[in-house]
Amino acid sequence: MLELNAKTTALVVIDLQEGILPFAGGPHTADEVVNRAGKLAAKFRASGQPVFLVRVGWSADYAEALKQPVDAPSPAKVLPENWWQHPAALGATDSDIEIIKRQWGAFYGTDLELQLRRRGIDTIVLCGISTNIGVESTARNAWELGFNLVIAEDACSAA
Repeated sequence: MLELNAKTTALVVIDLQEGILPFAGGPHTADEVVNRAGKLAAKFRASGQPVFLVRVGWSADYAEALKQPVDAPSPAKVLPENWWQHPAALGATDSDIEIIKRQWGAFYGTDLELQLRRRGIDTIVLCGISTNIGVESTARNAWELGFNLVIAEDACSAA
């Protein structure tokens, strides 16, 4: 059984941003996920543990967006104004570490691994929206990179 050590465990929150919340498909609603993730993040912050807030997005011309076709309609011509914003209930603070991803997983093409390793983190707790996309991809990558991993299933929702 995995024992969590506060000195080596971080929370990684995937895609909890206003532009993604409408895609929450269950089993939990976006509001439930955000509220639970917010409580989890508050506990991590209170314990001095790092909280990583991972957002997905692209420039206005989508130059760095995925080009492969997927089972979803193409993105809108313009991202909604609030696309990048964290919901208020998440309680984002200046101490949180922001990661911007352009792919499904939070490791590829970002400095997430570097940020975790330099802080001595070997275990991550994951939560977020689009569990079957962003959370799952990040979980698989984390395992492949040798991180211990916990998925906070009541703070996740599929797309």
